[in-house]
Amino acid sequence: MPFINTKTTVEISKDTENKLKTEFGKAITCLGKGEQWLMLNFEDNCRMWFKGENQKELAFVDIALFGKASDAQYDQMTETVCNIISETLGIGSDCVYVKYEEVSHWGYNGFNF
Repeated sequence: MPFINTKTTVEISKDTENKLKTEFGKAITCLGKGEQWLMLNFEDNCRMWFKGENQKELAFVDIALFGKASDAQYDQMTETVCNIISETLGIGSDCVYVKYEEVSHWGYNGFNF
């Protein structure tokens, strides 16, 4: 039951959004999860600041994960996410933050896991 929320300063077209959806669906396997439970959100054209400057090309990827993953899995996921953002949106890895949250209580369809 992962959730990936992507905020970026660049515009995301419908075609690009679909490509990101596909690539994140593959990438989530790094954390031992599958696409069948993956929920995604994309927020483009955000006003973001980094290093005291209003950067034109930034991304913040927030990943919530039901359960836990190992440090090695997080390392692999971060590398994969940065590559996806770089290749799909043209944003350098040095302008991407990836945040993880391990969640122990997750509700769905009227009950909790």
